[in-house]
Amino acid sequence: MFYEPRNGHGLPHDPFKAIVAPRPIGWISTCRPDGALNLGPYSYFNALSSKPPLVWFSSEGEKDSASIARETGEFVVNLVGRALAEKMNESAIDAPAGVSEFALAGLTPAPCRHVTCPRVAEAPAALECKVTEVLEPRGLDGRPAGLFVVMGEVIGVHIDDAMLTNGLFDVTKAQNLSRLGYMDYAAVTETFAMRRPRWKDRKG
Repeated sequence: MFYEPRNGHGLPHDPFKAIVAPRPIGWISTCRPDGALNLGPYSYFNALSSKPPLVWFSSEGEKDSASIARETGEFVVNLVGRALAEKMNESAIDAPAGVSEFALAGLTPAPCRHVTCPRVAEAPAALECKVTEVLEPRGLDGRPAGLFVVMGEVIGVHIDDAMLTNGLFDVTKAQNLSRLGYMDYAAVTETFAMRRPRWKDRKG
């Protein structure tokens, strides 16, 4: 089949999010200036580069995570492992502003080294970030798309030592969770390795 998104797809549910999948989940923790904690999962999230280490998350509408990060200039990305899937889902609730999703989901806020907002103590890993810019993308019609893309540089990394195998972060131990289409998720339980080919090895 072929369809143009502007004209609809005719299917029971939009396939776009299922096609662009799996998507890592950025579990974003922030802290309001008055000390109120906020935690929310974002499946429009990823890394941009390693040097410098930049990450971004996109909020459809300026939700609390984006507005607090913009105001305070910092946020934390917490890794969601399979063991935390249900708690992550609990934190996605549309709670009123000022209500802590940490408390609602029974999670422990742990102090960070370089940012004032806490990380999720139970997370396999967490990235302390300082905001570098906030973008408001536009569609082809030139109008704002109602999105807020928050970009940040990672200035501190926390890793649960239990997730290390021979000095490598073991994603099969953490069972990194990703978002698929519809209400579906996937956890990493196995991996395979491939080395990038080099042209010099093919000569002759």
